[in-house]
Amino acid sequence: MKTVRQIAEEIVAREGGFVNDPDDPGGATKYGVTLGTLRRLGLDVTHDTRIDVADVRALTRDQAVDIYIEHYFRRPGLGALPEAIQASVFDMYVNAGMNAVKILQRLCRDMGFPCDPDGMIGPQTIRAAQMAQEAAPGHFADAYGIARRNYYYALADARPQSRKFARRQNGGKGGWIARAEEFINPRYHLTEAQHNARVAAWG
Repeated sequence: MKTVRQIAEEIVAREGGFVNDPDDPGGATKYGVTLGTLRRLGLDVTHDTRIDVADVRALTRDQAVDIYIEHYFRRPGLGALPEAIQASVFDMYVNAGMNAVKILQRLCRDMGFPCDPDGMIGPQTIRAAQMAQEAAPGHFADAYGIARRNYYYALADARPQSRKFARRQNGGKGGWIARAEEFINPRYHLTEAQHNARVAAWG
């Protein structure tokens, strides 16, 4: 089992360096940490009394890892979830915030384990996730990864500007889809034909 720090380091590597894509609702981002996140956390990286794009540019890998561990793993309570899904939920929490937990909660509910999809990890969610893991130990993590992949496709369905994150220019799987499938057993990966069929309506 990888440590939380190892998982966070992999997330940082997956997120990449500084970008400021106008089609990304997060805006200026480095290692996946947005300007909005720095402002929300009150992190003045450059110590100039302002928190702006310069702070995003100045962020180091180690700082990003520490942010993820504290604010995206420990504080939300991800460590109380079954180990099998922790890495995927952690990775998605960085990418999609509380939606990562809501997807988990809906999955548990659909599996027959009562859980309110409020995005918060409390006793009900912990118990539901544990019961789901016990009920399907060989499939629960895959089911979460598939639900996550479906979330990204649905997001791109609803927001055309986001489609480039789900489908590459050559028509292949975009970063969002590939990222979700990193946590899914290869036998459940979509083929290129299946992916193309899923996004055909996008034109």
